Amino acid sequence: MTKIHELATGQVEIDYPESDGKPMAETDLHRDEMVELIGLLKQRYADVPDVYVSGNLLLYYEEGNPRASVAPDVFVVFGVPKARRRVYKLWSEGVPPAVVIEVTSRKTRREDLLSKMALYAELRVAEYYLYDPAGEYLRPPLQGFRLEGEVYAVMAPDESGALRSERLAVGLRLDHGRLELLDPVTGQPFPRPSERAEALAAAERALDLERRRAERAEADLARLRIELDRRRAGG
Repeated sequence: MTKIHELATGQVEIDYPESDGKPMAETDLHRDEMVELIGLLKQRYADVPDVYVSGNLLLYYEEGNPRASVAPDVFVVFGVPKARRRVYKLWSEGVPPAVVIEVTSRKTRREDLLSKMALYAELRVAEYYLYDPAGEYLRPPLQGFRLEGEVYAVMAPDESGALRSERLAVGLRLDHGRLELLDPVTGQPFPRPSERAEALAAAERALDLERRRAERAEADLARLRIELDRRRAGG
């Protein structure tokens, strides 16, 4: 039911809910992949002030109609500030997502392939990707579509098997079923947030171990000096 509030000025304010009551993802795998991809794209554009990365956030595309909404799993918008948002109102922002990635599951595959694809084309989303991390619902499990005119055209993989995103300037490729974003210069995958955290923790452990070794060596040297001084004093 649409909630309408009357302001003191007499104007009517329509409520655009922050939740549609649906779960974030169907399984742990789908949720984890969604979170990793959002974090990975945020890392990539961390130093670019006018690129907004989000996901599982309600996007309202028709002013005055709270039912006209969709919640992309992962999306990237160019030309808007990074500010945190409760919802994304297309008429206020003025810019649709350039890229949407849907983490497809058993329950969402038909919607992802049919109604959402049609809606994203209507909203002028330049690139649309479907990613099935379980490898059970899509063939192939990574599919890309580029908007050409009013409809999407299937993206063909390059010789390495990657889909080349013109808007993100990266390659998208599966490695043992896991989606990777490839550096356009090196061709190597960008590290995921969890991998960066693990690498940082490993480096901190190595530094701590080296510090303890240095402290033990310093203590041993101090004891040796004391022993030498004692022997010299005893003549």
